[in-house]
Amino acid sequence: MSRIITFGTFDVLHIGHIRLLKRAKSFGSHLIVGVSSDELNVSKKGRAPVYPLNSRLEILSSLRFVDDVFVEDSLELKAEYIKSTNADILVMGDDWQGRFDHLNEYCKVVYLPRTPSISTTEVIEIIKESM
Repeated sequence: MSRIITFGTFDVLHIGHIRLLKRAKSFGSHLIVGVSSDELNVSKKGRAPVYPLNSRLEILSSLRFVDDVFVEDSLELKAEYIKSTNADILVMGDDWQGRFDHLNEYCKVVYLPRTPSISTTEVIEIIKESM
């Protein structure tokens, strides 16, 4: 069966993350998750993650449908990550639709619909408002 790879920050893990990871795993037998480093998260989102990298790696590693995790240090290295993990399919949320089509030369690229009405940003805002 196929080796699947996906990427994300996975900060404040929520049901949308779980559903995406489960659906990604359904495409093959081995799910590999690239977890954005704290520095990469600051550069792409303008803020540090709530949970530090080591905690996010441990949380994701504990999920029964995740087989391997590694640190993603750069958005520009996705092709290298795909090649080094021998991934057959890249799965991303459809908020990234079209952004990774150029990686079809290395593996199949699939965009999955996001879970409606949930995002890490929304969860963080709700938490801030309740304080």
